[in-house]
Amino acid sequence: MTAVAPTLPRVGDPAPDFTLASTAGADVTLSLLRGESNVVLAFFPLAFTSVCTAELCDFTQDLSQFEDVDAKVFGVSVDSVPALKAFQAKHDIGIDLLSDFKREVCRSYGTLMEDTFFSRRAYVVIDKAGIVRWTFTEAALADKRDNAELLTELGKLA
Repeated sequence: MTAVAPTLPRVGDPAPDFTLASTAGADVTLSLLRGESNVVLAFFPLAFTSVCTAELCDFTQDLSQFEDVDAKVFGVSVDSVPALKAFQAKHDIGIDLLSDFKREVCRSYGTLMEDTFFSRRAYVVIDKAGIVRWTFTEAALADKRDNAELLTELGKLA
């Protein structure tokens, strides 16, 4: 019997709710953002790695463009909050990073690689009603989406 690879939530389904510790100091509960803003969840493997650093710095550089389409971007990894805070400070990352240290959210979103115990690089765009509108999982950990693609998907929600 072959194991089925976990998959991201289906487009059109409600996004699985969660509460995670944030580098901002307060927990983030996804369902509390309903009606307020669109959400981009950017699952990334590990802090302090080159592609993750470039990806999160790109989000910071383009933050005003995400704000223009009424979207909040959260980086999600299995790193601890202290590690994420150090990573954020070292690279002046301007988005909140969420710690899924217990790996529960990565499992519920289908991004956890059980053999390495960290997340695949994946993206989930959620509208203001809490519905998944777009998803993508990178084939290789060294790959990342261009923000223009995410911004295009968010633009479709207007």
